Amino acid sequence: MTSIASQAQAETATPLPGLAEGLTDAEVMLRVKVGDESAFEYLVQKYRRAMVNFMYRMSHNAAVSEDLAQEVFLRVYRSRSSYEASAKFTTWLYRVATNLAMNHARDTRQERPENMVSLDEPNTETGTTMDVADGSLTAEEALVRRERLAAIRNKVQALPERQRMAVIMHKYQQMDYRQIADVLKLSESATKSLLFRAYETLRQQLKDFI
Repeated sequence: MTSIASQAQAETATPLPGLAEGLTDAEVMLRVKVGDESAFEYLVQKYRRAMVNFMYRMSHNAAVSEDLAQEVFLRVYRSRSSYEASAKFTTWLYRVATNLAMNHARDTRQERPENMVSLDEPNTETGTTMDVADGSLTAEEALVRRERLAAIRNKVQALPERQRMAVIMHKYQQMDYRQIADVLKLSESATKSLLFRAYETLRQQLKDFI
């Protein structure tokens, strides 16, 4: 991601002092706003993995997730002059990512990539899954587990867009109701209702698997 920061044209700004002196992410982003490239590079490094993982859950394609994550940071940089620290930086970041992911999903809705992978297969960043498999599984048990995960992936993917986004942020990004509400610009009660409907749909559709 260094290439992203290298695209920035430096303006007058003092160097960011250590990036570990109690600055919030919003304050770091304000440094980006006035042309501090080191501040931007810090945010890229801090949130790159989270963005790749989020986009991986949306696209099920490792290469696409890398491209989409890079585009998120490019959009963050291009929007730096309009940034206002009126909300948490992560809220603003996930709004950018969510809008991009929704647009990508709409543009590729009819496509079925040959290299589509399971929602719970190891990702390219960590090599781990959200649901760690038992190494002692028999071949038959492993097959049943793969079928279960494939069913979950397909049903999550088939949810209405906002429900799907909320489930991915809640289950896979470990975001709480308030964070999700802020990203989706909903009330906390509306977010809880959204997730309840999504999980209820999944429970009904996956009752033969869970």
